[in-house]
Amino acid sequence: MSQISHSEETDLHQGPSFSRRQVIIGTVGIGVANVALPYDGMALAQPATGTGNVHYSETVELTFSTNGRTTSDVVDPRTSLLDHLREAQGLFGTKKGCDHGQCGACTVHVDGERVAACLTPVVQCANRNVETIESLEVEGRLHVMQQAFIDHDALQCGYCTPGQIMAAIACVREGHAGSRDEIREYMSGNICRCGAYENIVDAIEDARTAMES
Repeated sequence: MSQISHSEETDLHQGPSFSRRQVIIGTVGIGVANVALPYDGMALAQPATGTGNVHYSETVELTFSTNGRTTSDVVDPRTSLLDHLREAQGLFGTKKGCDHGQCGACTVHVDGERVAACLTPVVQCANRNVETIESLEVEGRLHVMQQAFIDHDALQCGYCTPGQIMAAIACVREGHAGSRDEIREYMSGNICRCGAYENIVDAIEDARTAMES
């Protein structure tokens, strides 16, 4: 029978000894290895089954009107209206900004009311009418709000502009453009990182007259 010395027995009871530096290096190494490993991103969001296999096959057939054109698609019910418009219908005018409903860049109209497309499940649009910035130009003529934004230089980089214009049209239609302060209040959900806010208010005041006449 092999004999274990007192020092070896003490080591067995105490376990291996690591310095703080070794622990940190080992932890970082594990993290890097996990990031580097390939994975199926969809699988992480899918429910586990009793057999241990991960499958997700649920889709729904959806019909709705986009800019006056009725389409029927088979969609994943988890898809947002924003992603469906951009990826399935090729309508890139609606911008993906914060993807959390806080910047307004993805504003579109659903049955005439403005919504944040990034927070709207596409399945909620079944049998409804969706309008995007692409719907505004008619036979080569810009909408009066589009023209007002150009006339008043109400844009700089232009990224937020489609959402600003869709929100501005809704603001007038809702009757919330009676004063500059009211316009600011009801346009506050649309962020312009370039700071063209005063020009945007000027454009909305100008377009309101034409829209209400």
